[in-house]
Amino acid sequence: MKPITGTWFDFYHCNPYEGDTWNAATQQFTAHDWELKMTEMAEAGMDTFVLLSVALHGKAFYPSKVMPWRWDTVCQDPLEAVLAAGDKLNVSLYLGLGFFTTPIMGHLSLDGDYSRLRIDVAKELAEKYGHHPSFAGWYFPVEAAIREYFPDNYIAYANDLANLCRKYGPSKVLIAPYGTRTVKADDRFVAQLRSLEVDYIAYQDELGVNRTTHEEAKRTFTSLRESHDRAGKPLWADVELFRFQGKVLYPPAFERIEQQLQTVSPWVDKVLGYQYLGMMNKPGSPVHAGHESSVKLYEDYMAFLDRNGLRTPGKERSSHA
Repeated sequence: MKPITGTWFDFYHCNPYEGDTWNAATQQFTAHDWELKMTEMAEAGMDTFVLLSVALHGKAFYPSKVMPWRWDTVCQDPLEAVLAAGDKLNVSLYLGLGFFTTPIMGHLSLDGDYSRLRIDVAKELAEKYGHHPSFAGWYFPVEAAIREYFPDNYIAYANDLANLCRKYGPSKVLIAPYGTRTVKADDRFVAQLRSLEVDYIAYQDELGVNRTTHEEAKRTFTSLRESHDRAGKPLWADVELFRFQGKVLYPPAFERIEQQLQTVSPWVDKVLGYQYLGMMNKPGSPVHAGHESSVKLYEDYMAFLDRNGLRTPGKERSSHA
């Protein structure tokens, strides 16, 4: 069994309604609050943090000359706050480079976002925040839509953007495609993996969105393991830690998540979760963000780590400190 050692998080969730249980809370976070929340997540075993986006709907979450319009957050620079916290915690952050002004789905899943902003923002982020040791790499939030294979146009986009990012800043690149259940793990797919100039591919397990079953996911990740071994690339999982109630994301019963971890653990090198923020909260946390049921999911997950001897040593500091 592998624990969840990485998580996505956001300053404001990108999809309408989905983040309704935590968006209002994170908008009020101060820099100190973000440090407390990052510490809480690190204490839960997270060493890899993936920021969904640094800008959204034409507005930046940080002081930007490239995108002068700003989100109205209490913290004047939440990006600086989480990177500074990451430095103290000795964790890695991947910054989301996308969702600037364009729709977040549709044709972008096939072609990527070729707007000029991807160049200007990457350069600005490297210049403003490149001194942070925790700034480990980049995440491309425009999700590749696998339909048996990666779209060829998307591979070209990802390679182009990865090379551009490495020119300006950290070299590591992460993507997290969907359509995982459709993967056709043959020679063509292996050749695509070899041609993708990204470091980590975290496949969505698609159980939170109810697009697959545990049995089908097991078959898929088994075949992905073989393909990634042939291509010489690490294999990561993006385990969905949510359920839908209408259009809003809520914590599921932990029994489902435990089964998800059982499904992917034998095959993957690392498990990321989408996402701790909003879905889990330490009891009594002064930076609670999410539905009240997120406390129970946190407690159930911690109990699972203890039962399986997976609690990370040295992660016992109180997030109240």
